[in-house]
Amino acid sequence: MERPNITDIKTGEELKRWYWLKQELADYCKLKNVSSAGSKFEILDRIANKLDKVETIISEPPISKEQKSKFDWHSEMLSPDTVITNSYKNTQNVRRFFIQHCGVKFHFSIPLMTFMKNNCGKTLQDAINEWQMLTKLSKDKNFKSNIPEGNQFNKYIRDILADNPDMTIEKARYFWKLKRSLPLGRHFYEKYDLNL
Repeated sequence: MERPNITDIKTGEELKRWYWLKQELADYCKLKNVSSAGSKFEILDRIANKLDKVETIISEPPISKEQKSKFDWHSEMLSPDTVITNSYKNTQNVRRFFIQHCGVKFHFSIPLMTFMKNNCGKTLQDAINEWQMLTKLSKDKNFKSNIPEGNQFNKYIRDILADNPDMTIEKARYFWKLKRSLPLGRHFYEKYDLNL
């Protein structure tokens, strides 16, 4: 069975059987005049409700009394003493800073981005320390970082490679492509995927 075009789907149940990229769902929201705010699964539920003619109440995030910092993460000079502000963005300027202080193997990871988002008031030195701690943890073969629910691809790849240590990343992506083409709803790794 081939995945239908999203515009041909008539019910929320049918919509939820298939794997959709967040961008596909957001584009569909524009067509149907539906809010694309929130996580991928919140958007999916909102569209499903629209198809099933169920009223959706969107909870608005609380209005912050704290003013957004004017610190420009694109162009400001960064140092280990730079304070993480509520305007923080992962920019090329920030990447250059981290490469300078953490080495060429530096990359933005979900745990580091979460740290940056949740630690306004701490410094970039604290972020360097966090990166070093996360790097050390990642070398422990028993360590598993927390992958958010909406990131099915990363979870699938991690799980299939853990279960099949000799598999290449290319082969893992191939099985992901096969799995996401099936009408399953949420797509998690299962041993029988190797028979796809």
